[in-house]
Amino acid sequence: MAHDDLRDFIRALEKNNELKRIPFEVDPKLEITEFADRSVKGGGPALLFEKPKGSKVPLLINAFASMRRMEIALQVAKVDDVAERIAEYLQMRMPEGLLGKLKMLPKLAEMGAFFPKIVSRGACQEVVKKDGFSLHDFPVLTCWPEDGGPYITLPMVFTKNPENGKRNCGMYRMQVYDERTTGMHWQTHKQGAEHYRRLAASGEKPRMPVSVAIGSDPCTMYSAILPLPPDLDEMMIAGFLRGSPVEMVKCVTNDIEVPANAEIVLEGYVEIGETRREGPFGDHTGYYSLADDYPVFHVECVTHRRDPVYATTIVGPPPMEDFYMGKAIERIFLPLMRMQLPEVRDMCMPAEGIFHNIMLVSIRKSYPGHARKVMSAIWGLGQAMFTKVIVVVDEDVDVQNISEVAWRALNNIDPERDIQFTMGPIDSLDHASRLVNYGSKMGVDATKKWPGEGFTREWPDVLKMAPDVKKRVDELWRKAGL
Repeated sequence: MAHDDLRDFIRALEKNNELKRIPFEVDPKLEITEFADRSVKGGGPALLFEKPKGSKVPLLINAFASMRRMEIALQVAKVDDVAERIAEYLQMRMPEGLLGKLKMLPKLAEMGAFFPKIVSRGACQEVVKKDGFSLHDFPVLTCWPEDGGPYITLPMVFTKNPENGKRNCGMYRMQVYDERTTGMHWQTHKQGAEHYRRLAASGEKPRMPVSVAIGSDPCTMYSAILPLPPDLDEMMIAGFLRGSPVEMVKCVTNDIEVPANAEIVLEGYVEIGETRREGPFGDHTGYYSLADDYPVFHVECVTHRRDPVYATTIVGPPPMEDFYMGKAIERIFLPLMRMQLPEVRDMCMPAEGIFHNIMLVSIRKSYPGHARKVMSAIWGLGQAMFTKVIVVVDEDVDVQNISEVAWRALNNIDPERDIQFTMGPIDSLDHASRLVNYGSKMGVDATKKWPGEGFTREWPDVLKMAPDVKKRVDELWRKAGL
């Protein structure tokens, strides 16, 4: 069964010895970041700060900061189980004969259970405040010393496509400017920004309704960061991950629906054309992202559960909590990549690459230039377009073993022959690109070279001991007491 809400997730973490309660006062300004950073890098637990300084609202952080916690969040024995479920649905074909069709009915019925369910009431509206509220009531973190201010870092930001009304849920950091306004850091490639541009182009409305939910069941929170195609409802994917529909409730002051089990909801709007300086912010690159102008979110109403819990995260030098969230995405989305590129055997996005800086890919090579075809295809796949470096190796290389990839790749390349450069979109947070959002990418073909690729020399084999020798030494090894 899916976790009912954030509290149920907290209980599950505690039951599995994956959570530590901090009963004394700790300052949300820098101190909680230092706690969280030490914990994740030292293999420590999730942290529930019961008395964050200056607030009566408890704070949860590092809830996803290990693969074990991701398994608890998704309620699976291993994250790859989710990928296997996705693969099953991708492989569904209309079967022949009555018996085959009858066997498919349970799967079709299960698919219907993924769609969000609209309800009339939600726990997120147990307390409604249209006046007398302040964002400073919540323990919003100032994460790093040079940050422009406190930031809401784990929000589910809900907008609607102004042309077709379809919902989008994204996760964009929000700098708190004062009691009722924040920045809205939706980068140019994000769907929230696209909705804003479409509304601005229509010239119809000066304001764009936006609602922000903070804290929910883990699958619903996690769905906000998934790299989904435009107009594919994140709440439907959350329902798939949960195995049951996400209950949604209409906001008090606008027509946007939010998860009924959310801890806190901020209802408001973004004024078309209004921007304000946002940043710097200590980002997931491990560097500060620089200050820039972004839209402003005006909060008109705050609703929350009685005694809410504030869910948050920090990013910075890897590995951090976001690495484990990203690693789960890597495993979950592999079947989708293989649907487009069946020659791909595995992929890995190392922590040091902070998602978009490097991707390691193993392929079943079938023809000359195959590795370069795969590079080009990946650069054309959704948010994979941001990948700065792609290294392609043969299928016998374990891309999860970074040492093995480095050894094999560095041995297999002739740099001038095997490295290619191309230009294209770059992640907005990349401080090294020559222009914001635009720069170069590098592909490395580290596969074995074929005569059809102009390689006429003999290619040597990798060193491997003979199996019969290994078997004999297994026995001698035990006899030697080693």
